[in-house]
Amino acid sequence: MARILAIDFGKKRTGIAVTDELQIIASGLTTVNTNELLSFLKDYVSKEKVDLFLVGQPKQMNNSDSESEVLIVAFLKKLAKTIPEIPVQRVDERFTSKMAFQTMIDGGMKKKQRRNKALVDEISATIILQSYLYNQHI
Repeated sequence: MARILAIDFGKKRTGIAVTDELQIIASGLTTVNTNELLSFLKDYVSKEKVDLFLVGQPKQMNNSDSESEVLIVAFLKKLAKTIPEIPVQRVDERFTSKMAFQTMIDGGMKKKQRRNKALVDEISATIILQSYLYNQHI
């Protein structure tokens, strides 16, 4: 088996999480500047076997797309051209940032650490990936 890589796409920063090779455990990998995301992914897949990219799909409360969806769709087109051999699946990412922030509080992180938006993005990607894994095993 190979890894599943989750992407919490952001205008400035993108959080990335990945599974182990057995696709059991989701772990935060890193946060990268969004303008460096494609080159990061190309480099990563040259070193690690990846079966699937999971990309968060931000939705409004009424189920309509959020304004950042336009940027994500443009990125997905570039990703499909750059790494066509790895399929992409979209995952509803509503509330992941709030859940990530709560996870930081519950984990006892100090207020200064919780202001680290890059860490919030990485935890959000991990939550997206963990929820996908959970739903696969139901």
